[in-house]
Amino acid sequence: MFGNLSDRLIETFKNLRSKGKLSPADIDATLREIRRALLEADVALEVVKNFTTAVRDRALGDEVSKALNPAQQVVQIVNEELVKILGGQQRKLSFAKTAPTVIMLAGLQGSGKTTLAGKLAKWLKDQGQTPILVAADLQRPNAVNQLQVVGERIDVPVFAPEPGNGVGNPVSVAKDSIKHAKQKMFSVVIVDTAGRLGIDEELMTQAKDIRKAVDPDEVLFVIDSMIGQDAVNVAKAFDEGVGITGVVLTKLDGDARGGAALSVASVTGKPILFASNGEAMDAFEPFYPDRMASRILDMGDVLTLIEQTQKNFDETEARAMAEKLAKETFTLEDFLDQMQQLKKMGSLKSMLAMMPGAGQMRQQLDNFDEKEIDRTEAIIRSMTPAERRQPKILNGSRRSRIAKGSGMTVTDVNSLVNRFEQAAKMMKTVAKGGVPQMPGMPGMPGMVGGFGGGKAKAKDKKKGSKSGNPAKRAAEEAARALGQKPAEGSSGSGSAFGLG
Repeated sequence: MFGNLSDRLIETFKNLRSKGKLSPADIDATLREIRRALLEADVALEVVKNFTTAVRDRALGDEVSKALNPAQQVVQIVNEELVKILGGQQRKLSFAKTAPTVIMLAGLQGSGKTTLAGKLAKWLKDQGQTPILVAADLQRPNAVNQLQVVGERIDVPVFAPEPGNGVGNPVSVAKDSIKHAKQKMFSVVIVDTAGRLGIDEELMTQAKDIRKAVDPDEVLFVIDSMIGQDAVNVAKAFDEGVGITGVVLTKLDGDARGGAALSVASVTGKPILFASNGEAMDAFEPFYPDRMASRILDMGDVLTLIEQTQKNFDETEARAMAEKLAKETFTLEDFLDQMQQLKKMGSLKSMLAMMPGAGQMRQQLDNFDEKEIDRTEAIIRSMTPAERRQPKILNGSRRSRIAKGSGMTVTDVNSLVNRFEQAAKMMKTVAKGGVPQMPGMPGMPGMVGGFGGGKAKAKDKKKGSKSGNPAKRAAEEAARALGQKPAEGSSGSGSAFGLG
């Protein structure tokens, strides 16, 4: 979502790094570029003015003039001001003292409200809650049926006494759902209300009536991150008309400029609680202003990456795997298990994008083919248990049989086996307390030695970057890890301009 904005900001700050001392003219030139980048990203003009004014006042103060590295200090100031316009501190969902907690969703039609209701219900279910979805959108064709399908996918019940398609009273449905939730002991009620293609009096009146009927603990405004400048006007209208308590951003994985996310919290004064960044029902996460600012400035989002890993990796299995590594008994069967664990975490491309300096390798990430994981899995599953445990017995006839069974070529099978052997050597080094070279994990798409990667294998023999610049060296090594040639003359900071 913020790719273009991130690229512009990174390019802007490059000009500062060579300066030992920053003059007011240097700061003004930098702020002009930042202003253009934000306006091109569809950030509201009011927000841009306030942001650049705050950055300029701080940049011309003592904290920059007396800093050992003024350029890095300016980047830090921009990061802190980005956090402020994104809402400052993260705000968690408010739960009622006495169940059920009532959450009302409001927004325009097409913002992804119904799908988001399911994502929120699944997230709450994973938190130990017992949610129920309420089909109070009786206007849009098949809205009730869509919510029922979503409920089946995540195994969450749906309260839908009316068929919809223009039939039924949404206020009565919402009111009756609270009684039903109390009787059936549901802890959270999520009310999916109707939207319109634009703001109108009928929409606001209906939303007000539903709010009055259910007295929600949270009224979450669901907004499409790709609607641009109009996001501010829509958010203001809903806040004045209905009274929202928080914002949820959808479609953050889109390729639009994303100004809505940088504007809505600052203009409305309402916090962004959640963000949806994909079509899968688990592509949903709490919104952290500081982490989003770090992503925009290419500092990465390691905390979210760690949380996803802890959530999806089994501690017992991890201990067992560590023991196998220590005993040097890691096999292709174990590798297959690890691949299954990685797939549980979702998109590998999105995980790699959270790494510091990922913006420097956006082209490589765009070419990242996640389907190669499935191809690697097909090859391993075409092997017998004995072959998975002892790859050394894989002679020519066995490899030919495996290639036919997996729909791949013998070259692909050979490539996987070679990469696995390299990885096994690396793991032995780790088990003995050494520091291995990172030639790329076997079967990881886009990594060095990918399918048909004979040339890539030859590149593995290079011992790594010779650059004396630690940041540049880190970027070059990361580029090689993705099977790409490091750009010549690239500054290649491993994180945002030296900021860890």
